[in-house]
Amino acid sequence: MTSVEEPARPNGRIRDAARTKAEILDVATKEFARSGFAGARVDEIAARTRTTKRMIYYYFGGKEQLFTAVLERAYSVIRQTEQELDVEHLDPVAAIRRLAEVTFDHHEAHPDFIRLVSIENIHEAEHIASSEMLATIGSPALDVIRRILESGQESGLFTADVDAVDLHAMISAFCFFRVANRHTFGALFGRDLIDAQRRDHYRQMLGDMVIAYLTADRAAD
Repeated sequence: MTSVEEPARPNGRIRDAARTKAEILDVATKEFARSGFAGARVDEIAARTRTTKRMIYYYFGGKEQLFTAVLERAYSVIRQTEQELDVEHLDPVAAIRRLAEVTFDHHEAHPDFIRLVSIENIHEAEHIASSEMLATIGSPALDVIRRILESGQESGLFTADVDAVDLHAMISAFCFFRVANRHTFGALFGRDLIDAQRRDHYRQMLGDMVIAYLTADRAAD
């Protein structure tokens, strides 16, 4: 895409670039999550911010790049949460349960993240694959899981032969399904997976499933 010159700022006021970009990303996140990549309109994003379509192109380059930036920020939030996770003082069972709870809480609190990931899967992760940032951001959670698994296996508490990526997938699958499939599951089975009255039940259930898998007696296998 041809580069766009910085638009003239009205009344000669200097706009805070960081604040403007953050505002654009806030609105773009909602628009992409609501309408999908194909359905989202840059014109609509511009209309809902204190900026212009031309300014959006100046900062991000185009719709593709804007969606990639939205994904980058969304993944950065959960990676930051993982980075701040402190379970070193806990025993392996309590530590893995705490990690599962953190994922549970994050996915529940960020439904737009769930929608964005679903949309990106429709596009076969093409935007994530093209992002240098997402290629190098990694997942602090995997390092934490590896340490917990190693400690649990050395102590004899964990008997499952599982690696960090598989366990991460197991935890994420439950948390993701609960938010992503809320409406279809409710329509089919008459139960709201996000019902506040059942929240503690599902949070406990996740931890119980993970611990049961890691500590199951496999002597008869």
